[in-house]
Amino acid sequence: MEYDVIVVGGGHAGIEAAIISAKMGCHTLLLTVLVEQIGAASCNPAVGGLGKGHLVKEIDALGGVMGYITDKSGIQFRTLNASKGPAVRGTRAQIDMDRYKIIARNLCYQTKNLEVSQQMVESLILNQTKDQIIGLKTAVGKEYRAKKIILTTGTFLCGKIHIGQSISSNGRAGEPPAKALGENLRSLGLDMGRLKTGTCARIKASSIHFESLEQHCGDLPAPFFSQRTERELQGNVFNPVQLPCYVTYTNPKTHKIIRENFHRAPMFIGQIEGIGPRYCPSIEDKVNRFSERERHQLFLEPQTLEANEYYINGLTTSMPFDVQEEMIHSIEGLENAEIVRYGYAIEYDYINPTELAHTLEVKKIKNLYCAGQINGTTGYEEAGAQGIFAGINAALSAQGKQEITLKRNEAYIGVMIDDLVTKGTKEPYRMFSSRAEYRLLLREGNAIFRLGEMAYRLGLMEESEFQRLKQDKQDIKEGLEWLQTKTITPTAENLRFLESLCEEKIADKTPWATIASRRSFDVHKLLKIAEVEDAPFKNYSPRALEEILIEAKYANYIQKQQGLIDNMDKMLSISIPKDFAFDAIPGLSLEVIEKLKKFNPKSLFEASEISGVTPASLEVLQLYIHLHHKKKNFAKEL
Repeated sequence: MEYDVIVVGGGHAGIEAAIISAKMGCHTLLLTVLVEQIGAASCNPAVGGLGKGHLVKEIDALGGVMGYITDKSGIQFRTLNASKGPAVRGTRAQIDMDRYKIIARNLCYQTKNLEVSQQMVESLILNQTKDQIIGLKTAVGKEYRAKKIILTTGTFLCGKIHIGQSISSNGRAGEPPAKALGENLRSLGLDMGRLKTGTCARIKASSIHFESLEQHCGDLPAPFFSQRTERELQGNVFNPVQLPCYVTYTNPKTHKIIRENFHRAPMFIGQIEGIGPRYCPSIEDKVNRFSERERHQLFLEPQTLEANEYYINGLTTSMPFDVQEEMIHSIEGLENAEIVRYGYAIEYDYINPTELAHTLEVKKIKNLYCAGQINGTTGYEEAGAQGIFAGINAALSAQGKQEITLKRNEAYIGVMIDDLVTKGTKEPYRMFSSRAEYRLLLREGNAIFRLGEMAYRLGLMEESEFQRLKQDKQDIKEGLEWLQTKTITPTAENLRFLESLCEEKIADKTPWATIASRRSFDVHKLLKIAEVEDAPFKNYSPRALEEILIEAKYANYIQKQQGLIDNMDKMLSISIPKDFAFDAIPGLSLEVIEKLKKFNPKSLFEASEISGVTPASLEVLQLYIHLHHKKKNFAKEL
């Protein structure tokens, strides 16, 4: 059987890749181990967060489904860092894990051009020269041909689960690993390694003493992720059922139990080969590394709307089951906790992402793309973002069209992919807002303004929505120009109103932009301006008003970041002279010099695409190219 695109794996990356490819008109097949597990939240029952929420919003802006499924299955919604600037705020939602899977599976079934089949992939079929993929073979002996294949295998490649000294071959608890496919990939000469991640124990709700715990509730009104949700609300308030989470802490007794059992911890006795996530360590790792800490915060998070089972966020572990029981029972509120599922560590194969181009196509094997944990990342959001990007590019390439890339100043997706393919990773990569140099320009709220036009060009946004986006962009431009050009003229009639609006005396000819930039100025006050001035704001959409206010408040900083981007674009356009010698340039490592000599880039942009060539290396090159030209001109004058 022949397809335009085949996606291997039904996790968060696979869902986005398969659905977006099908939406773009490609005959697409999604192959997965268990259809019932499409969209399974293998670890925590939550989507979004700091940096991660940005990715979900960008997936949504490009026509993806993670944000919409989250809105439909969410059971608590919050804006993290709400008191801080808009660049570092992050939307996060607790999800009903069962409902999330059902909605995800139904969306796959309902998507035109997309077929779903429950089969284990065992090997890839390459052409005679072994540099191009043409199909794959499954465990039942069935062969499929495709123009493009996307691997989104998650933790399934040669996956092993560890609970104490107990080791089992699994891709996820209760599911078989993709051992044959893992061995097949290694035979292709790809640079591969082992990584480790883990999950926490789940507790029966009726065994928890909630009355002794601190309660955390969702925000009102609840924030949401998807533009589709906004359209379906038709102006109504998003008002989902929200359940509380609860906070508790480890204590010295907990830590003593863990320390006394270090000799039984798989990660300390050499049993686990893979490297775990630095920013989400296991509880035994935290107790070991931060021995001075007397306690660590834990969140009890409901896994479904029925709240029969709670996830202990912060207590990831691979300790033996008896140690898990003892340490959990030492924690306030969990003294009589019944463990429904034990925590475990899982290690698996991944492909070093430096093997990939910025399109997420494997450099050595044409038409093969990779997305998600196979590329060394961790997290649903990181996987989904790679999935939609790989799906878009595979579909474009299958249709003979130009593939897309995203710059670091265009999207968090661009930051993540550039980090991965140029630097590689030796540990599970997680997105943070601090990874984005231009994060003031890459806010959650403006994802649709940054990526909406691209989505429209790709056929992933309807005409009516695009016209609404164009109108909002025009209104934002017009509103900012009004604030910047109009000044305040206090009169006897409007003086009291102006002072109440601005909370202080107003000098004559004060620009409205100065007033709008103040911390206390909000959207409500922006609308009130129209009561005393001929201002255009009253007819603007809420999202346009919010963007006007943010850009007015941070105008100077935004301008500076845009200036840095313009300078970087100019720098990347600089040509590298044919007679330029990379050897012995101070400030360049031997590794960078070797790679520059090997690939011989014609410009700084081409140099920036080489794995391991950092922005700092580019600045050094720019300086020495300038000195090279200066030296040659001086020689001519002589």
